[in-house]
Amino acid sequence: MSRGTLFLIPSNLSEPVDAGAILPATALETARRLRHFVAENAKSARAFLKAVGTPHPIAELDIREWPRQADAAAMQALLGPALAGEDLGLLSEAGAPAVADPGALLVAAAHQAGIVVRPLVGPSSILLGLMACGFNGQKFAFHGYLPQDKAARVARIRELEQESRRKGMTQVFIETPYR
Repeated sequence: MSRGTLFLIPSNLSEPVDAGAILPATALETARRLRHFVAENAKSARAFLKAVGTPHPIAELDIREWPRQADAAAMQALLGPALAGEDLGLLSEAGAPAVADPGALLVAAAHQAGIVVRPLVGPSSILLGLMACGFNGQKFAFHGYLPQDKAARVARIRELEQESRRKGMTQVFIETPYR
């Protein structure tokens, strides 16, 4: 049996959703035709898909939420439609799936299962921030999230400031209001 494709579908970075202003036509068309999705939150995924203009009734879409236990069995369950030959979309809560996002685990599992993974173009808060800041975009490092503990965070920032000066590179982080 042939496998489906896992499409990595970028989403808006903030409200309100104007999908036509955010995503290129190819990403919109793909999101509209799919019936199976994996998302961190089904409610926000439904809102995004409604804004995209899916022709399918929202209640009939298969939207699988990210599990609390992201083990191999859970990844296989999430990939079920693709393993059965159906195309599957991975939606992030904001921006590009699998970048500073738990979806990277699903992408790795898809590769291991022989499922083709196709990333679609769209917003990435990391690259948009780098583009807009005026810092060195030729040499940069992305570090993800800084430690939540204040002392550890301050120590890490000082360490990275020294590295930045030594190597002449921009340091990029991500943060969320929920942390």
